[in-house]
Amino acid sequence: MKKLTQKFTLLLLSIALILPAISVKATPPPPKQHQHNVTQAACKLNFDLRRLLMEHAIWTRSYIVSAIGGLEDRDKVLARLLRNQDEIGNAIKPYYGEAAGNKLGKLFREHILLAGKVVEAAKANNQADLQKYNTAWYKNADDIAIFLSSANPNWNRHALKQLFHAHLKMVTDSVVSRLKKDWNREIRAFDEGEIHLIKIADVLSDGIIKQFPQKF
Repeated sequence: MKKLTQKFTLLLLSIALILPAISVKATPPPPKQHQHNVTQAACKLNFDLRRLLMEHAIWTRSYIVSAIGGLEDRDKVLARLLRNQDEIGNAIKPYYGEAAGNKLGKLFREHILLAGKVVEAAKANNQADLQKYNTAWYKNADDIAIFLSSANPNWNRHALKQLFHAHLKMVTDSVVSRLKKDWNREIRAFDEGEIHLIKIADVLSDGIIKQFPQKF
């Protein structure tokens, strides 16, 4: 009887020792936490470019409203819109230098001035001028894509062309909607256009951060 009791005790001890091991194996380890270190400098660059491109959307629409409506503030709004293009150029100067920033600002100024000619031609229903300035407008978008892609290998030329062409189409949609007094469509075009410009800002900031990691 004593031997039987000892065997039973040993069996209980064995079970007690095995159970914690089984319990540990049965519980999977918690997933590793992947830390994404985003520096303050990277956040600031992305914020600044988003702000500039959102201002681009806002002041472009303001100009369209003023130009189509023949409002007295048209020239003032245009001046503010052109200042935004200079600011976009200035934003890349810390990375690509004074000349490159001025060149980008000049290309974006041409983008706006050609957009103004497109708006005036559409308003006057001058199909010849509309086609001429629209062609020049798209060529300018290609020139911007070529310039940027030549400065940064992380900016794919074809992808940039697609992004800027889509931007032009959204601006065109906004102009046409306003001329037709289709206010719901115009509001939708602005919303979509602003989101698209934020996407462009993200592409630009991501490319700069990848090219100059030591600055971030």
